[in-house]
Amino acid sequence: MGIIDFIVKLTNAFWGWPILIVLLGGGLLICFRTGFVQIRYLPFILKQTFGRMFSSNVGGEGSVSPFQAATAALASSIGAANIVVAPSIIFTAGPGAVFWMWIAAIIGQATKFSEIVLGIKYREKNEDGEFVGGPAYTFKKGIGGTLGKVMGFLVSFFFMIEILPSITLQTISAAAPLEQLGMSRVVSAIIIAVLVVLVAYGGIKRIAQVTEKMVPIMAAIYIVAGLIVIFMHIDRVPEAFGLIIGGAFNPKAIAGGAAGAGISALIRAGAARGCYSNEAGMGSAPYAHATAVTDHPCRQGMWGIFEVIADTIIVCTISALVVLVTDLYKNPEMQDIGVERAFNTAFGQIGTAIIAISLFLFVLSTIIVIVFYAEKQGEYLFGTAVGKIVRLIACGMVILGGFVSFENAGVFLDATLGLVVFTNMVGMIILSGELKELVDDFFKNPKYYPGSKK
Repeated sequence: MGIIDFIVKLTNAFWGWPILIVLLGGGLLICFRTGFVQIRYLPFILKQTFGRMFSSNVGGEGSVSPFQAATAALASSIGAANIVVAPSIIFTAGPGAVFWMWIAAIIGQATKFSEIVLGIKYREKNEDGEFVGGPAYTFKKGIGGTLGKVMGFLVSFFFMIEILPSITLQTISAAAPLEQLGMSRVVSAIIIAVLVVLVAYGGIKRIAQVTEKMVPIMAAIYIVAGLIVIFMHIDRVPEAFGLIIGGAFNPKAIAGGAAGAGISALIRAGAARGCYSNEAGMGSAPYAHATAVTDHPCRQGMWGIFEVIADTIIVCTISALVVLVTDLYKNPEMQDIGVERAFNTAFGQIGTAIIAISLFLFVLSTIIVIVFYAEKQGEYLFGTAVGKIVRLIACGMVILGGFVSFENAGVFLDATLGLVVFTNMVGMIILSGELKELVDDFFKNPKYYPGSKK
């Protein structure tokens, strides 16, 4: 057995029940610790997020608005996975996997909420006077002692070595639509690198200003186009939901895709794809949210719930539905291009253009933000000066995307991402006791929550 085959086998095993136990098990523990905040206070959360997306009237300290921090985090999570990976679980595990993706997303809402809450609580100012935070800071200060320092170092180190090659892989994906227009990959990568440098070198304020405008526009283009496809096949929607719900509990009765998959395989597929898509459990979002102006950690944490709803419940569901209502999920050859072909049924070749534009914007926004994330890992590990060097290296990884194929990069990225998720979730489980105090402090105080009976 070659080294690559060994890593693939080990990574697949690691991304099986070991990761899912800490993701789903740890997520459920957090749900109980927070009193299922994502369900119990959902109307208030929707009002404070979707209802106040463009409001900057929030007290407290910070560098960017709550919505700007959320769009920066969303820019990282809404990417190619929403168009390609989300519907792919239907082809590999059957329609029922979508149901378990939803369940994992609901659990993940509490996880991401808590990551941000603790990230705000333990944030600090760096040498440049900017707010910084994230799992590394949370573990170092929250867990404390040698264990906290070691876990903080590991989660930051693993994340950095996962991000850098990921930037190159993302660049290859972003260059694909430009290559379809006849542009060489080298030129495409250079153009992407210039765009990334122009934004990333403006710091979090410029990144937030760009993502604040870019994310709503790119999401709206894809969502509206997807809804048109779904409404054109509106008579098939009940059947599609029937396939999802029926297949979740009786997969062998559902034709198409991997109809013989067992329920355990469906849960693994749905939960893993959900984590890849919305990043709940990865601990990435707090690096952006730590810069937000807020008067209480829980108020900013609600934007984490907003992100999972937007990313998985809305965008990924649309991707899944378009391949179900058009029956494309029955053809295994459509696994990587199912959404594009579904859009073609409604818009002809314009559908291909919509996917190309969406894919380019989704991935470009992801690259911009993860360059910032890479810088923050270098900063935590070695100081602000080294962080700036890491940012330069990260921008160089964009250009590298024009010259390499990275055929086996996915194996390496899956392995390192698994280490990030595992370390982050173990830390979140250790600190889960603090969450109840913060949630009670917010939702039992009429100053913050008008519905409080206190």
